[in-house]
Amino acid sequence: MKEFDIANWNRKSQFEFFKTYEDPFFNITANLEVTNLFKFCKKHNLSFSLASIFVALKSINEIEEFKLRILNNKVVIFDKVEIGSTILNDDNTFSFCYYNYASSIFEFDKASKKVIENHKKGIVFEPKEEMLNLVHCSTLPWISFTGFKHARKGDEADKGIPKIIFGKVFEENTVRKIPFSVEVHHALMDGYHVALLFQKMQNYIDELK
Repeated sequence: MKEFDIANWNRKSQFEFFKTYEDPFFNITANLEVTNLFKFCKKHNLSFSLASIFVALKSINEIEEFKLRILNNKVVIFDKVEIGSTILNDDNTFSFCYYNYASSIFEFDKASKKVIENHKKGIVFEPKEEMLNLVHCSTLPWISFTGFKHARKGDEADKGIPKIIFGKVFEENTVRKIPFSVEVHHALMDGYHVALLFQKMQNYIDELK
């Protein structure tokens, strides 16, 4: 982590404009086509859920703005960010698992399955709210939603951590799709950067063989 150079940032004006907003977050929800990802996971015995998270995390780490955070009223940037995701417990409550970045989808699947296995041995509700080099992730596999609003307690604007969520896979004209919601701090990025994330994720999925 290091301090980000705001003075020479081409978004300095936008940052100054949005940083004082009471609610500076905006949300974009759209569908990703995941037919190829589904086939790839089936072929290689990978978890579709973990593969989806990997695609998001890989793409996020390729976009500078998604690695920016706010710390003590200053903008900082991380070399890479990890991801914390909800996981459903047997009693239908949820807790969190934290997955490290990996260079390949196979490495991520193997390591993350181990994280889940260890988590189930001693389930703890551990939000890690002060950890900035994270993206917050959730999955809502029961609903093919078209929009989403996150619960907030009021201090998130001082951190700027992105939140993503995957919905229920559905079929449309034989094409599998999944709703994907991205919520980010407008002082740190714009709609262009969120669109870039969708594009990178879709391109990665489409190129899997």
